[in-house]
Amino acid sequence: MGLILDTNFVITAEREAKRRVSGKVDQFLAARPQESFFITFTVAGELACGQSAAGMAQWKRLCRPYAVLPWSMEISWQYGEVYRYLAGNGMLIGTNDLWIAATALVHGMGVVTNNENEFGRVPGLEVVGY
Repeated sequence: MGLILDTNFVITAEREAKRRVSGKVDQFLAARPQESFFITFTVAGELACGQSAAGMAQWKRLCRPYAVLPWSMEISWQYGEVYRYLAGNGMLIGTNDLWIAATALVHGMGVVTNNENEFGRVPGLEVVGY
């Protein structure tokens, strides 16, 4: 199916590329040569906020290597389901992380992140550290 990359993964990849170092991102990707990687509409939005994407051309360059999974009604419903569960159990996570998790659940994908603690609270979500 593929894996969704969290914003922190894409930012780490950008930093490693700028420093011209082969780091944990390169190691992660090298260990999964047949895997397909995606970002969500939320990750694309978060990337647009960062310093590496001060202009649209830079933002497009950051997003270009990955297919962007769009919003859908099903994702919105899943967002609500996850929100109710986490809020009801005192385990709420950030809004953007909720959107990423909901998108992953709808598409049957895992999330690659270094924020394993928060994403790990979402029932049924495969969380892949790097």
